[in-house]
Amino acid sequence: MASQQRGNSLPVRQKSSSASTSSKDSHTVTKRLQHELRTLMMSANPGVSAFPEGDNLFKWVGTIEGAEGTVYEGLQYKLLLEFPSGYPYQAVSVKFSTPCYHPNVDNHGNICLDILKEKWSALYDVRTVLLSIQSLLGEPNNDSPLNSHAAELWENQEAYKKYLLQKYEQDVRSKQS
Repeated sequence: MASQQRGNSLPVRQKSSSASTSSKDSHTVTKRLQHELRTLMMSANPGVSAFPEGDNLFKWVGTIEGAEGTVYEGLQYKLLLEFPSGYPYQAVSVKFSTPCYHPNVDNHGNICLDILKEKWSALYDVRTVLLSIQSLLGEPNNDSPLNSHAAELWENQEAYKKYLLQKYEQDVRSKQS
């Protein structure tokens, strides 16, 4: 009977240990995200910002503005950032919520950027990710486009900017009014 009780209590201990580990991991991720939020708010990076969506620290809304001197200058885009429970050892998931015409962004807002996939590092933070996406706007990787039309048009910057502004007006500004 004693061995039966011991056998029954062992799985309970494992579950509570696993639950406390999960809670501890969640607390660590929460502390990291709070720190990143403070750092981002105090940084002087023009054209990038992000804040939690409501009370959910694992879902943020980010904003990037097109950098000066690029065809995206003056345009503003919203992004959705979702942090996995394994963050920062697992990459944050980032998607454009504002339609974005770009060689490395598909029609669903998915972004082809190596640091969001195979080149992810726990050293990256929200600020780094946002600055990388802002940089990508002006310097696409046409070797692996998600939008082949944008990649082909990119070579002619004048035509690209004209098309981009028409798309932005159609997709974004018309929906804001």
